[in-house]
Amino acid sequence: MHTRLRVNDLDKTLEFYGLVFGLSVTRRHESPRGSKLAFLAVPNSEEEIEITFYPGSGPVEVQEDLMHLAFEVESMKKFEEHLQSVGYQFSDGPTQSSSGSIFAFVDAPEGYEIEVIERPR
Repeated sequence: MHTRLRVNDLDKTLEFYGLVFGLSVTRRHESPRGSKLAFLAVPNSEEEIEITFYPGSGPVEVQEDLMHLAFEVESMKKFEEHLQSVGYQFSDGPTQSSSGSIFAFVDAPEGYEIEVIERPR
């Protein structure tokens, strides 16, 4: 149904996913315990990404290589140009795998890694 990521700055994170990946907010609400929630539509999928802001749990500190989301792109070169045009850059890569795929990573505001993959044609 959805993958949940807790963040320190809801608006900054939603702006990142909108600018970088073109994801849109499908709904927002506040939970009974005070969490602020926003759900992002994932292209070509029924799964959503739930972005949660809940200061009562303390600050979010994402450790390196904890987890990542992955999105497929048509062209790594075009995606990199887009990424730079909105003020971001790859944190790792691009790298070509033995299968011919090209992959790279970009870090979301809290440090969650997002993998982008261009599959061979």
